[in-house]
Amino acid sequence: MKTRSVSLRVKLPVFVFVLEVVIFALYAAFVTYDEHTDARFQNNHTNPMDNAVYKDYPFFADIQVMIFLGFGCLLAFFRLYGFGGMVFNFLTATFAIQWAILVQGYFQFSHDGKIHLGVINLINAEFACAVVLISFGAVLGKTSPLQLLVMALLEVPVFAVTEWAVLKYLKINDAGGSILIHLFACYFGLGVTFVLYRPHLNDGHAKENTSYQSDILSVMGTLFLWVFWPSFNSALTLGGDDQHRAILHTFIGLSASTLTAFALSVMLNKNGKLTMADIQNVTLAGGVTVGASVDMMISPAAAYALGVMGCTACMLGYKYLSPLLARRFRIQDQCGIHNLHGLTGLISCAAGICAILAADEEVYGPSLYEIFTHRAPVEGDPKLQELQMLIPGLRPGLGRTAREQALFQVAAVFSTIGVSALGGVFTGFILKLPYLAPPSDDFCFDDKPYFDVPPNYDSPLQLYSKTATDDSAA
Repeated sequence: MKTRSVSLRVKLPVFVFVLEVVIFALYAAFVTYDEHTDARFQNNHTNPMDNAVYKDYPFFADIQVMIFLGFGCLLAFFRLYGFGGMVFNFLTATFAIQWAILVQGYFQFSHDGKIHLGVINLINAEFACAVVLISFGAVLGKTSPLQLLVMALLEVPVFAVTEWAVLKYLKINDAGGSILIHLFACYFGLGVTFVLYRPHLNDGHAKENTSYQSDILSVMGTLFLWVFWPSFNSALTLGGDDQHRAILHTFIGLSASTLTAFALSVMLNKNGKLTMADIQNVTLAGGVTVGASVDMMISPAAAYALGVMGCTACMLGYKYLSPLLARRFRIQDQCGIHNLHGLTGLISCAAGICAILAADEEVYGPSLYEIFTHRAPVEGDPKLQELQMLIPGLRPGLGRTAREQALFQVAAVFSTIGVSALGGVFTGFILKLPYLAPPSDDFCFDDKPYFDVPPNYDSPLQLYSKTATDDSAA
């Protein structure tokens, strides 16, 4: 214990200070203001109320709550790992956002040799951060803060390159991030935990349990995520009716998955009681399952059905699939990210593909070519000129058919899963280096190796052990 603490005392500060120097240098060399933040672009004819901050900042603030409060509280469900769940989330998220501003900025917001910074960059960076935090769930309690920073350092570039390649070359519709956020994060995290497999944890761990207080804190995180998820799904959709639909569909999907989660939790519990882990996780499934089609004309009933389907798949995954993955496939998915983000993400992608195949002008009108921009006629097509008279500013597309667009969606699903899994496996091998101070099996799910903890921090566990002993003696 003492050796690890002294080791981390040197390694963590050195690593963080080096990162800060590098990030400072890169910001100084390459980051500048965009047209909405640069004073040189403002003049007497500029209306301050047209600044992008008024459109983008409310979404940014909502996603901030999800990242730092929602994920932070949700990950604090272990009895003796509340500090680690919340504080390591804080640490990792802060670094991931700083790093993503640079890496994503290079691919998406760079011109004239500079990354042009505005609130929209921060929203995109927080989506990249969400990817890292979802993957963090797979290795919760089994990694050091140094390992988590290295994971973020490696995952953000892999994600940014995948996102750029899929959007630039496959040109898909993924408003709620079912492919590029949920599937990527899930299979990257599973790749990491596959390499970091600890066989002794399959037999259970004395500290791998919750308390009354930690479960309440975790449900608070669920509630933060639940309330602000409509902003997450709609932040980057086309303004107007598309964004309006995204908010409605997300709320309906979440509502349906919540009711279903309560019913299934009682039904699948042999004692006929609610299980807190189900309330903390499965209630959120509807937010993921509507993601790929969230801005499309799928109908409120379809959003409700997707919420029910996603919840059912997620619940069954927790009950039956997660134990199987741990026993047979060396995948110890600590927070069940494969259930909440993988299975539901696949359902969402299938629903999105069906919605794309069914989309036509009879349902959407001319705005079909604004939502599915790559189905718009190519430059020079007479139909493009007709549409531009109805929708001024409509840009030429690729002239794809519904079937062609659906096939590109399928290609994006498989390529994203493949790249993310390989990236996770590679990252896992890096994280196995002893220099990164991983906790021993005995000190997994425990704050003591990394925090100054109160003398009685484990008293609930001691009380539980004493009560169990007394009950056995009786």
